[in-house]
Order: sequence, then structure tokens, then C-alpha cells
Amino acid sequence: QVQLVESGGGLVQAGGSLRLSCAASGRTFSNNAMGWFRQAPGKEREFVAVVSWSGGRTRYGDSVKGQFTISRDNAKNTVYLQMNSLKPEDTAVYYCAFSLGSSLYVNAYNYDYWGQGTQVTVSS
Repeated sequence: QVQLVESGGGLVQAGGSLRLSCAASGRTFSNNAMGWFRQAPGKEREFVAVVSWSGGRTRYGDSVKGQFTISRDNAKNTVYLQMNSLKPEDTAVYYCAFSLGSSLYVNAYNYDYWGQGTQVTVSS
């Protein structure tokens, strides 16, 4: 079992920045991809970003490329999502996800464990 705890969400004005964190615990981690998804009210869950075990490979959803940066610190079992130049359309619940696989998955079904989510609200 893997437990994921997100933090760092909140209310920010348009143009501002937030950094989300996701701390993982519960098992020995090795060669696992970790990602972020988001879900806005009335919309489907959307892929945001994924990072490889080493942190050397990343992949982003089209809507956040150049705006968000994903990274990880394996010594802390933590993955981060730096979000810059935030827009009202970035408002959503953001979920951290852990995959037992190592590829840069973009589909939610490739992830085996999920955090409880953290709310990000961007005001105009």
C-alpha cells in the first residue's frame, strides 16, 4: 500500500504561483512514475504532468506546458508541482498519483494509488 498526502493548495490571484507537494509513504519505492491530475467542477479528470523515478524525464498536458514544472525528491519521497502564471481556468482539485510502472503515463488508469486531492482556486 502507498499513502499519498498532498499539500500546498489554496486561493491565489491570477498571475500568481503555488507549489504543490505530495508526500508518499508505505512501501519501498523503486522506478515508479508519479504524476499530477486535476479535476474542475463538471469536468473529467485531466492529466497535468508526470515525472520518472530519476526525475530526468517529464511529460506535461498541453494546457500546462511552459507554465507548470514537475519535480521529485526521492530522498524525501516527495513530488512537487510548481505552478506559475496561474489563470482562473487552472482552478480545480489537484490529485497526486503513484504508478507501479515506470513509464510517463497520461491516463488515470495507469496509476495505482491516489491522494485525497488539494483545492487550487485562482481568482480573476
